[in-house]
Amino acid sequence: MTPEDSRYAKSHEYINVEGEVGTIGITEYAQKELGDVVFVELPQVGTQLEAGDELGSIESVKAVSELFAPVGGEVIEVNERLAEKPELINTDPYGDGWMVRIKVADLSEVDELLMTAEEYDEYVETESH
Repeated sequence: MTPEDSRYAKSHEYINVEGEVGTIGITEYAQKELGDVVFVELPQVGTQLEAGDELGSIESVKAVSELFAPVGGEVIEVNERLAEKPELINTDPYGDGWMVRIKVADLSEVDELLMTAEEYDEYVETESH
């Protein structure tokens, strides 16, 4: 089930915003497509990102995929647990498998650039056929 409280990018990242802090990760659909995640490369705290910037990469048994920032902001926290347990992305992408937290630079980008859960589900539906 795609969480209603988050917004989604066509590159399959989600952001869940509380106040001005956004938690970013990849969607359930993306982790299924990737298969078992074995390594994640994430930015350092303090990194400034613009919407669409490369955020890092994710390596699975199938492929290496780039991660993109759904909106702009400053990285304020990185999920250190993923260094030792990258499989959290597979088991709990919307919970313990989150990747970075950013201080969102422009909150209007969240609504302007990203899809709702319903729109994302429709997008995935058309993309996977």
